[in-house]
Amino acid sequence: MKTVHDPRHKLRQDTVKMLFAQSFTDQPNLNELANKVSAKTKDLDITIQKAAPTWPIDKLNRIDLAILRLAVFELQEEKAPPKVIIDEAVELAKEYGGENSPSFVNGVLGTIYKDQNK
Repeated sequence: MKTVHDPRHKLRQDTVKMLFAQSFTDQPNLNELANKVSAKTKDLDITIQKAAPTWPIDKLNRIDLAILRLAVFELQEEKAPPKVIIDEAVELAKEYGGENSPSFVNGVLGTIYKDQNK
């Protein structure tokens, strides 16, 4: 059962914060996960753009984009169950994003998940 003290949740929170800060200026002290996500930003953004074509990457809320980049990376690279990754991303969107962030993040990740499993 996930709690706010779950180390995986804490790692995701810290990574989202780092990716958010990275979207404004280069951050020298990223954790390992944030470095991996940052290295694949262009590929991740292409995947996000395909799933949300009416929302250009440069127009997305930066915290939503950080959450999406992390979640898409995890969907592509990590061994965690996809539904856990999507649930975590929605929880992060509730915690850090705007009013519409949770449903937006859920919709984009749902589309990506469906596309990956065709």
